[in-house]
Amino acid sequence: MGKVDENKKHKREALLNTAYELFTTKGTNATAISDIVRQAGVAKGTFYLYFKDKYDIKNKLVAHKTSDLFQKAGRAMREAQVNGLENQLIFIIDHIINTLVKDLPLMNFISKNLVMGALRNTLLTGESDNSEIYDEFIELVEEDDYSYDNVDVMLFTIVELAGSAGYNSILYQEPLPIEEYKTFLYRTVRLIIESHRITTKEEAIS
Repeated sequence: MGKVDENKKHKREALLNTAYELFTTKGTNATAISDIVRQAGVAKGTFYLYFKDKYDIKNKLVAHKTSDLFQKAGRAMREAQVNGLENQLIFIIDHIINTLVKDLPLMNFISKNLVMGALRNTLLTGESDNSEIYDEFIELVEEDDYSYDNVDVMLFTIVELAGSAGYNSILYQEPLPIEEYKTFLYRTVRLIIESHRITTKEEAIS
């Protein structure tokens, strides 16, 4: 990477980091683009080289933060050598929930948008510009002993459920505090996976 490219990357990261800090302390509505560029130490015109408006930078931040959550959870799952799709997906969800419990500003910022941040484009529109998380999910499905139908629907439903239900449980203790609610949430996740299960791959071959 040349010096010009490094400088561009540095400015973009400075804008993203500053926007996240302001959004999580002042709130999105109370944050102006002028606040972001002033605190980031860049010209206002530079902002528009990378982002359309403050909502565009917020959406990109949500995508970045949620992707980071999934990536760290995936690495932890691999290190723990968890086997079986049910156990793997529940491990990932549990890791993300535990992270958000310890980082309520991030929880508030992401809100219920785990799908929007990490999977929405690929699952709903077929776009592959941010498909790394989706590809990792598909790899888990392909490694499992069972075959599944409507995999995209299954993944969308699980992540949407976990994001929305986890948000309410963590922030508002509804319907229960999160540690009590996990049992019910994960039981439902297992039922969703089971409902999409077709057969074992060995049976399919025979």
